[in-house]
Amino acid sequence: MVKVTVWNEFLHEKQDDEVRNVYPDGIHNALAKGIGTDGFEVRIATLDQPEHGLTEEVLANTDVLIWWGHMGHDQVEEAIVERVHARVMNGMGLIVLHSAHFSKIFKKLMGTGCDLKWREADEKERIWTVNPAHPIAAGIPEYFELEREEMYGEHFDIPAPDELIFVSWFEGGEVFRSGCTFFRGQGKVFYFRPGHETYPTYYNENVLQVIKNGIRWAAPSGAAAPVRGNHQPLEEIKAK
Repeated sequence: MVKVTVWNEFLHEKQDDEVRNVYPDGIHNALAKGIGTDGFEVRIATLDQPEHGLTEEVLANTDVLIWWGHMGHDQVEEAIVERVHARVMNGMGLIVLHSAHFSKIFKKLMGTGCDLKWREADEKERIWTVNPAHPIAAGIPEYFELEREEMYGEHFDIPAPDELIFVSWFEGGEVFRSGCTFFRGQGKVFYFRPGHETYPTYYNENVLQVIKNGIRWAAPSGAAAPVRGNHQPLEEIKAK
């Protein structure tokens, strides 16, 4: 059973009727419900909880953390960012969704500004599967479309992805690296672009399938932790 924590700042839904109409129980609950319980043990956490809901105990019992944020990036405490970063480096998976490209944790893991072009114009997004053999693409068609989404366009200021799985095209002409993976320490990171708060993207079956696939991919491998520092020889070293 993969232990999943869905984190959402949960601010838009409280302040904006348009967002609340789409996600009346919050983006985090929509994601938790969409992921389901088939092989997952899901909990939720939000910005307003003590320690943002990401206590040492919660993170120690999280295999994969899903992160959605937008207007509250600067409200995330540095100590929590350091805590999440340490867990990723030690093997916890991280799935970063949509505007969380600007989250403190993603920028820390990337080491870049993570900026991009953007536009809200109710335009169509066509998401192309460019790495169909990857496990995150399992069950996903050659492409699928979202009739209305926010545009993200290149240049996306991230390091070259270790793997590129999806590329988006938008009605206005831009393209974007919308499904990227990165390996950091013992952890795996998956960035997935769709999910603007005013659109029902997280009810889309293909989007949810990608996220579920991402959870399975990002879950800890179970490999032994590497040992570093001064080390005794495994074999006898004969005097020369």
